[in-house]
Amino acid sequence: MDMVTLGSTGITVNKNGFGALPIQRISQENAVYLARKAYKAGIRFFDTARAYTDSEVKLGEAFDGIRTEVYIATKTAAQNAEDFWKDLHTSLANLRTDYIDLYQFHNPAFCPKPGDGSGLYEAAQEAKAKGMIRHIGITNHRLAVAHEAIDSGLYETLQFPFSYISGEQELELVNKCKAANMGFIAMKGLSGGLITNSAAAYAFEAQYDGVLPIWGVQREKELDEFLSYIDNPPRMTDAIRAVIDHDRAELCGEFCRGCGYCMPCPAGIEINNCARMSLLLRRSPSAEHLSPAGQAKMKKIESCLHCNQCKAKCPYGLDTPALLARNYEDYKRVLAGEVKV
Repeated sequence: MDMVTLGSTGITVNKNGFGALPIQRISQENAVYLARKAYKAGIRFFDTARAYTDSEVKLGEAFDGIRTEVYIATKTAAQNAEDFWKDLHTSLANLRTDYIDLYQFHNPAFCPKPGDGSGLYEAAQEAKAKGMIRHIGITNHRLAVAHEAIDSGLYETLQFPFSYISGEQELELVNKCKAANMGFIAMKGLSGGLITNSAAAYAFEAQYDGVLPIWGVQREKELDEFLSYIDNPPRMTDAIRAVIDHDRAELCGEFCRGCGYCMPCPAGIEINNCARMSLLLRRSPSAEHLSPAGQAKMKKIESCLHCNQCKAKCPYGLDTPALLARNYEDYKRVLAGEVKV
């Protein structure tokens, strides 16, 4: 069994975390069932956030009565101390607990520090002193903020996208966290669903000490795959390397990761899916994407205002309006039968 310790936190769990983002899309009953099944099989680290609609509520029900046996991480996107405290109290109530194991600043545009005027880090310190949170972490999609957080020495964990289609820049963060005795939580280990081989994804992450991947699942068969890896973890082999090499050739470069930080769109375009539709058509069942509802979503690209708000907010520096246009043209060719998927 692969185990990982999250830096100075002392949190040690098997190398399967449960990312609760997708469970906002499924029923309360099903979400609770999946979370409890994950727990019973040995998963002990569960990541959620105030921004994930009702995910905290679902985890709160799932772990009622066994709270001390799991580690719960949640997040606040607050920009000031007042909202920080509101979020924290709401999270505690939703999760049916009086403490959060790991409380994270959720993708801030800056690195919260004492004396920066926001009051955020001071509030986190106070909450920790009161026993309301046990460890302070930060999540991000911006390399500059991530580096600043590591260099500051203020944080015990960094949560950042990391998968086998990541580049040297992300790997540098992994190594830098390890040198700083800082835990690294790998989000988007499946790159928003574009990576479809879970064994390859697991084998890649397992190569790195101190990295805890959190797998987002919303179907029992997806959970079962990762549960099977607890006692039989996939290892890097020539066959898995071939899968990774193939995917890297297809996916590396300029593509939308689906993070959604460009949203909402003033024209109502579902950017985080429409801007990566070409890949979704080829790497997931295409029927739903090509349905009348899917066509209506893609047609909204015609209403793009070219305001460039999405481009300005993209943490990966993508030319999002251009990506939308290219994906729409490809979509129309697929729909017309000119291109097979």
